[in-house]
Amino acid sequence: MNEQRSLFEEADIVYTYSRAQAIADGVLVEVSDMAREAGINFPVALTAGLWNGYIVPAEESSLHCQCIKGRLWDTLWLFRCAAKGFSGDTLFFDVAYAVTGRRVSTVKLKAVCGPGDTAEPVITIMLPDED
Repeated sequence: MNEQRSLFEEADIVYTYSRAQAIADGVLVEVSDMAREAGINFPVALTAGLWNGYIVPAEESSLHCQCIKGRLWDTLWLFRCAAKGFSGDTLFFDVAYAVTGRRVSTVKLKAVCGPGDTAEPVITIMLPDED
């Protein structure tokens, strides 16, 4: 029987950047505790772009019952609802955020399920143009 070998099986590793390093560096924001509360079983992280752009409310929005915890909960809950019955690795879903005062902006987000640092399934939620 022929053995198949990976092209990179014996290659020297030049550089790796782990999920744990990305979280420590602030490139990803770990939100797994709240994700578990929302019924999501895998570890979840958000990109800094999503976190700083939409989860952390602008000062004007904070006057209208907006807070980090509430915006994060909404994001995770809407992901969970969209993911129910989905069977792929990349899911697009919409979330409405108050952006200025009472004005609402609907934002398309992307969630990717892939291998974590030890090949366990992990979810990363991001803006659609992020990887």
